[in-house]
Amino acid sequence: MTRGFDADCLATREILNRVGDKWSVLVIVILGDGMRRFNDLKRSIDGISQRMLTLTLRSLERDGLVKRTVHPTNPPSVDYELTPFGRTLLAPVAELALWAQRHRPEVQRARDAYERAEKGTGRAGKR
Repeated sequence: MTRGFDADCLATREILNRVGDKWSVLVIVILGDGMRRFNDLKRSIDGISQRMLTLTLRSLERDGLVKRTVHPTNPPSVDYELTPFGRTLLAPVAELALWAQRHRPEVQRARDAYERAEKGTGRAGKR
């Protein structure tokens, strides 16, 4: 029984590590609107570096969530789009985004209260 649970936890953790990271979610949301070129994606995601976008796209492609199409032009152009499998993530990601938008004030209040409590104990900034 424990082995099945451990295997399920590992599978869940592996997937959440991939699709739950900061950049993957944004890439999935943007590609949900359709095919995009690399530079278009980069312009659409504030703060992402070229290297991080490249790594994120490669990981999503490796996991079967994104399709990369290279066009034989000079210079070559590359398009990225969600695969049908990748599109199955759009609904859960949209729900997560909606939850985050709805509950942002509560999360911020909790963070503020935590920071005030940490300052009161003298532990603030000692992590």
